[in-house]
Amino acid sequence: MIPAARAAAAIEVLADIETRRRPAADAMKDWGLAHRFAGSGDRAAISALVYDALRRKSSSAWIMGESTPRAEVLGALKQARGLDAETIASLFSGEGHAPHALTDAERARLDDADLGDAPAHVRGDFPEWLAAEFARSLGAQAADEGKALAERAPVDLRVNLLKGTREKALAALSYLRPEPTPFSPVGLRIATRPDGRAPPLASDPAYVKGLVELQDEGSQLAALLAEAKPGMQVLDLCAGAGGKTLALAAAMGNQGQIYAADPDPRRLQPIFARLARSGARNVQVRAPKGQADVLADLEGRCDLVVIDAPCTGSGAWRRNPDAKWRVRPGALAQRIKDQEETLERALRFVKRGGRMVYITCSVLRAENEDRIADFMGRHDDLLPVDAAAQARSAGLAALADHCSPLGPGFRLSPRTTGTDGFYIASLARL
Repeated sequence: MIPAARAAAAIEVLADIETRRRPAADAMKDWGLAHRFAGSGDRAAISALVYDALRRKSSSAWIMGESTPRAEVLGALKQARGLDAETIASLFSGEGHAPHALTDAERARLDDADLGDAPAHVRGDFPEWLAAEFARSLGAQAADEGKALAERAPVDLRVNLLKGTREKALAALSYLRPEPTPFSPVGLRIATRPDGRAPPLASDPAYVKGLVELQDEGSQLAALLAEAKPGMQVLDLCAGAGGKTLALAAAMGNQGQIYAADPDPRRLQPIFARLARSGARNVQVRAPKGQADVLADLEGRCDLVVIDAPCTGSGAWRRNPDAKWRVRPGALAQRIKDQEETLERALRFVKRGGRMVYITCSVLRAENEDRIADFMGRHDDLLPVDAAAQARSAGLAALADHCSPLGPGFRLSPRTTGTDGFYIASLARL
């Protein structure tokens, strides 16, 4: 497919996403099935353009003066790809399978329109209904934080210390030009290609044999800040696919015990293959079994309980740009309810003198500092762990500069730390 036809296909996929309010991955899969002549390179290029358009959906609509799939692609070509009006016009020629030719109005807006007087939610490309919460959470930096969340994310890897060192992983993956991550001592970072595509990893021996795992540096830091030690009894209460479970197992050197649980058994499905690949031998998976309390024997026994809490996922919008346009106000209220219930459940398993670590991939104060403040207000046997001291204790002294100004814990974001958006707070039980 020529580039012009790929642009037309991206418009078609975006129209499907908008009409049926469905995840971008599902729309792309169906498009590929219906257009089998498109090769893997074509599908990847179309997908990258679709995601670029979703990242800049609001700002593109402002620049183009209308909110349509066509306007979203035009805006993405201008903003994310840096193309000028003349180059875009060569793609939008109306010839063959190309989109119809640019109108005079479209060309004028591509030449002259900007975001100079746009409101924060437009400049930051986040939903308008979240504008007040973004301002309350991020202050004057709300638009800049949103803009950073709209950028492409790099590929971050965690080196599995059960299988080797970072130096070994750097050498094994040298053809991809990885760099050490700025904060995590076990992280590698690989830049995406100019077209937005990620490098191939699924068949690389370093990945297949478990030397490296895909994991954003922010998630790596959350696991490191938990300070799981050899010999501990650790509960990963919302383990999901097991990213943090694997990181905790490596930190513990296969000594002690980790219990990986999740209220949704479907989310646990990938963990078994990942555990086998990683060489972790100190993990028990406790999947739900009907009405049975599969964690009853852990009550009051755990040195550490890690809570990767359900949240809106606003901190991961770089990787899931369509999610920010599908989330609705009711979802935030539901997530807050889920977080409160999860915190209360987690406390049941923390022994006296133990700790709990609350983690979200959200930048919203309502899901982060507010939840910890309310939770501590209901329990007088909990104390917040000083974040700066925790950073130093975990060997991550540079993170002391990223303590939250709104309460206990840390705030990470693409703008400030180059990671996904994370909140991490630790509480000690007296």
